Amino acid sequence: MSFIDCILLTLINAVACLAFPKLLAMILAVTSKKSTPAPVPVTSIESNTEVPSFSELGELSL
Repeated sequence: MSFIDCILLTLINAVACLAFPKLLAMILAVTSKKSTPAPVPVTSIESNTEVPSFSELGELSL
């Protein structure tokens, strides 16, 4: 194999290694968008926002 052939093969390999992951990511992104379910709206529930102090924590029995 001549030196020119080796350079050409190396360049083709470099282009393939750079292009293939991007192409694969684009294909997988399109298929995952089709298979994702519609988002479900989340409603918040009021919660107790009080934070117990350390003295109150000491009174609790474990």
